[in-house]
Amino acid sequence: MVNSFLDFLKTEKRYSVNTLVSYRTDLEQFQIYIRQTYEESDIANSNHRMIRSWILSMMESRMEAKSVTRKLAALRTFYKFLLRNKKIEINTMLKITAPKVRKKLPVFVEETNMLKLLDQFEFEEGFSGLRDRLVLEFFYGTGMRLSELIDLKDSDIHWKEGLVKVKGKGNKERLIPIPQGVQVVAEKYAKEKTKLNLCNTGSNFVVTNNGDGVYPVFIYRLVKHYLSYVSTIEKKSPHVLRHTFATHLLNKGADLNAIKDLLGHSSLAATQVYTHNSIDQLKKIFDQAHPKS
Repeated sequence: MVNSFLDFLKTEKRYSVNTLVSYRTDLEQFQIYIRQTYEESDIANSNHRMIRSWILSMMESRMEAKSVTRKLAALRTFYKFLLRNKKIEINTMLKITAPKVRKKLPVFVEETNMLKLLDQFEFEEGFSGLRDRLVLEFFYGTGMRLSELIDLKDSDIHWKEGLVKVKGKGNKERLIPIPQGVQVVAEKYAKEKTKLNLCNTGSNFVVTNNGDGVYPVFIYRLVKHYLSYVSTIEKKSPHVLRHTFATHLLNKGADLNAIKDLLGHSSLAATQVYTHNSIDQLKKIFDQAHPKS
């Protein structure tokens, strides 16, 4: 049933490859647990006591509550699938409560440091430097996800309109405006890529020096390398630049709903986490400017 479930998520729900891999791993881990603990090999035969026992074992192993909650989300979706296909009569997950997740404020790079990196830093001459700057500019200028940048095709850049089409979670497409300064960098990069004949058969927009499509580790190393020059924050990743994009927009007065659409969030709740950072900024302004501060 697990394979049928994953096929359903892939074809009907259009879940991403990464999500499918995570769901398979979570279900296999649960299956191993109930086999070893209860001598039960069929997940469909499990009950709420088995699931609670699994949760307890994960918490005792000091797994973060966020990771446990994610694994339970995979189980919830799976049991709904079983119920819909009449493989079970009662949804076992109805009696399961996920552990409380402590909300962490998004980590972001200060505006002055981002401007220092993109406007003052001297990137390497030639294609490599152009590509590296393009990656940073795209993350900070559009707020796109790592997977969205990797999957970008040449045809996704709408030069005349100044827009980039990205495919987000659930294969949902959205158009993001490309800031004028970012488009200038993108045009220089595209011309150099064509000049060096690095346009690969997959038509990937962002490529390596050999013309191959970029991959997650490549981009992670790139981002970490450059952020190390301007920031001392512990986490230096593409997602930090996405947080930075949203935080800076909000600090400049952008509408929260507009930021939600730009980020490709399905609900406003996911975007509201950035308001905490914005409130911190407002407090600083108050302390600096108000006579009674």
